[in-house]
Amino acid sequence: MWRTGATLVFGAGLGAAASRLLSAGGRREEEGGAGLMSRVPVIPVPGVPTVQASELQVSPGSSGAVMKYGFPSLGNIKTRESYVTSYDPRTRTASWVIERLNPASLSGLSDRKYCEFKEDDSVHVFHRATNADYKGSGFDRGHLAAAANHKWSQKAMDDTFYLSNVAPQNPHLNQNTWNNLEKLCRSLTKRYLNVYVCTGPLYLPRQEADGKLYVRYQVIGGNHVAVPTHFFKVLILEQADGKGVELRSYVLPNEPISEQVPLERFLVPIETIERTSGLLFVPNIMKRTGGGVRAITDR
Repeated sequence: MWRTGATLVFGAGLGAAASRLLSAGGRREEEGGAGLMSRVPVIPVPGVPTVQASELQVSPGSSGAVMKYGFPSLGNIKTRESYVTSYDPRTRTASWVIERLNPASLSGLSDRKYCEFKEDDSVHVFHRATNADYKGSGFDRGHLAAAANHKWSQKAMDDTFYLSNVAPQNPHLNQNTWNNLEKLCRSLTKRYLNVYVCTGPLYLPRQEADGKLYVRYQVIGGNHVAVPTHFFKVLILEQADGKGVELRSYVLPNEPISEQVPLERFLVPIETIERTSGLLFVPNIMKRTGGGVRAITDR
């Protein structure tokens, strides 16, 4: 496994102590200032063979195609029309959701006005979220796999409204910066053959008054749905010329973010998300590509 060697840079809402903890295992101190990102290079992985686009003739949201680069973890896997997810019954949210975007999946007549948020009946009643949990909580039902990513099929779009595909999200974040990140993912389909998007919650430590680090998060509703402190997105970008894949990985705090803050501010090394989430991405990608990967830590 490679390491990017880049210092982690988070946006508003991540304490300095937590940032240091996450910076390559706490070995490097956080650097301040927005200028840092302009000094972080694209990191190549030595030995870059070609990786061919998938030859599968499948529907845009086929679960087989979605999981081309493997599973970040193997617990409670569920497949839907348009995405694959790993559900965490303790938090009543997904650990991760993976989807594949391309022009075909983004095109169609599906309309979210025909969709409604609904309980996931495949989850035991003890461990599932309900709409009542969100009512009056002050949090939006934030999509992990976005509805607008799956216009190719009304059923595919409907599936994104299972409450197992949402998490409590700050309304300002959901409707602004997070929405902009989702739009960015869709726009990248104009430059790349396929865009694989893995999204999930994070529960990160903060330093409190006694100087110690604690992982604390709110729960909402009678079912105690966990409110993430942060969210991540990992983008696996297949180059159309068959020269390999590129990675972008983002971490955003679950709180209001000024729209003046560019999305690039939330780019982090992929190992940051692997360390804090307990998931692994790079080994699977390396196996599939033979090492043809480069990490984008600034653009």
